[in-house]
Amino acid sequence: MKTPTRDFIGYGPTPPDAAWPGGARVAVNFCLNYEEGGELCVLNGDDRSEVRVSDVDVQARLGRRDLNIESSYEYGSRVGYWRILRAFTDRGLTGTVNLVGLAGEQNPQALQALIDAGFDLQPHGWRWIDYDTLPEDEERAHIARSIAQIEALTGEKPLGYYAGLPSPATRRLVVEAKSFLYDSDVYNDDLPYWSPDYPGLLLIPYSLDTNDSRFGRAEGAYQTGDEFVSYIRDTFDCLYAEGAERPAMMTIGLHARLLGRPGRIGALHRIMDHMLAHDDVWICRRGDIARHWASRFPDPRC
Repeated sequence: MKTPTRDFIGYGPTPPDAAWPGGARVAVNFCLNYEEGGELCVLNGDDRSEVRVSDVDVQARLGRRDLNIESSYEYGSRVGYWRILRAFTDRGLTGTVNLVGLAGEQNPQALQALIDAGFDLQPHGWRWIDYDTLPEDEERAHIARSIAQIEALTGEKPLGYYAGLPSPATRRLVVEAKSFLYDSDVYNDDLPYWSPDYPGLLLIPYSLDTNDSRFGRAEGAYQTGDEFVSYIRDTFDCLYAEGAERPAMMTIGLHARLLGRPGRIGALHRIMDHMLAHDDVWICRRGDIARHWASRFPDPRC
């Protein structure tokens, strides 16, 4: 079975000129992870409760529900999505939804509001689970189900895919689906690049450092919104300065159950306003980046 090739060299000292629209120095993509309701839970047929990416530090309960973590996730779907959406719509901005299929079924109203606001949808698995533990046929079926869901919601098949916790087979299954222009299950560059294994498949790096999931990590966790702002601002400022000669991209990962809390949402407002105070910044959707890159730098193997 073909598995992803490792590449330690990349573009090296001469990255291509991204030539972002409007001459932007930085392309910024906000990704809102729509996961609430798709996580591990015995009500979803799982054998244990969820433990990841939450304010609740717990151990899995085998064969039993954990009401605390369930309720913590529900805060995102009930309140956090709306608070984060207002931060975007108040400024006329959009981003990308990393959509866990089952979560979209649990709260279709909030999802439709994000679609109406101009967000594009990138499948994030049908479930918020580790796909390395799933049989290949089931993972294939999950991908197909996600494609059908997004096509029903938007009238178009999705351009990209992000498992988050992929299996060695995930990228091959993404290619086999014949729907996707890009895959986001990489973290190894500041620019998109073509897959060395699959001609015509663009890889658009995601980020786990410029990501509010660090509020929910046991080690190295953020405690305040100011810490998040400081890290995101420093990353942006570096890329903006470098962008005078080497334009790059930046992804910011968001979770409604984390950043959507009252004590943290101000961080998103400050981050957005800091970026908007700069000229030559392209705040865009992930599909916009993919289309631009494929047009400017078509894969020479295709």
